[in-house]
Amino acid sequence: MQRRSYKNYTYIGYLYILPWIIGFLLLQLIPLINSFWYSFTEFQLLGDPEFLGLANYKKIFTADATFLQSLKVTFYYVLIAVPLKIGFALLIAIILNQKIKGINLFRTLYYIPSILGGSVAISVLWKYLFMNQGVVNNLIGVLGIPAIDWLGSPELALGTISLVTVWQFGSSMLLFLAGLKQIPFSLYEAAKIDGAGRPRIFFQITLPSLSPIILFNLIMQMINAFQDFTGAFVITQGGPLKSTYLYGLMLYDQGFKFFKMGYASALSWILFAIILFFTSLTFRSSESWVHYGDSI
Repeated sequence: MQRRSYKNYTYIGYLYILPWIIGFLLLQLIPLINSFWYSFTEFQLLGDPEFLGLANYKKIFTADATFLQSLKVTFYYVLIAVPLKIGFALLIAIILNQKIKGINLFRTLYYIPSILGGSVAISVLWKYLFMNQGVVNNLIGVLGIPAIDWLGSPELALGTISLVTVWQFGSSMLLFLAGLKQIPFSLYEAAKIDGAGRPRIFFQITLPSLSPIILFNLIMQMINAFQDFTGAFVITQGGPLKSTYLYGLMLYDQGFKFFKMGYASALSWILFAIILFFTSLTFRSSESWVHYGDSI
């Protein structure tokens, strides 16, 4: 009788997770398997796939100059956006960790950009802010500074659209804030008694204590940055001179503009391999700089 009740509970548990299982199969696993198969085919979306073997991959690595350009731009984008976003999130978290009246309101206000920042509407707003006659140029014009071509200059455009990602620092900030709350105050007291100044306390207590959260934020933000698409698509369309032509934008063009689904699938699996490589590399490097518990 008791065994039967356990079985009933098991069936009820499976029933609860059934919607997730169906969603995972239909929206993730099956499309993942299909895209892997399509990467070895010529698939024009409306016709039947034609098996090509490794032809798509060979063309990508040997005959597609756009692939190398988009990959280079994407690496620059990751190197700009990820450190700035994590650094800014940590700075704001330290500020919001202070005991100030009304601090909860400020925490909410600083988190709002993470809710709105990835939308098309915000990207459109960003475009109007940094256009030649936009708000930013009007503000610096008041100070007597000539207008800057933020979106039309190949040297500045990538950094400008990177700020959209940096602006969405709220989720990373909350994790840092939670980590700061967990650092024992006794560590700071002992450091002050020993005569340690603020820079030494920060680098020897705060940063090591937050290193697991830094690792998590670094990996998550790196993965997101490699896949970014909205800002480059809406704000610059990959220009000028393909200086903002991110990998995600190239993948979109091949799949939904030129209808080369097989080629786009091959590009997506190459991106998956790149993300997997850098994620693994980050995990391996963490052994030398991430500290847990008593290892600080």
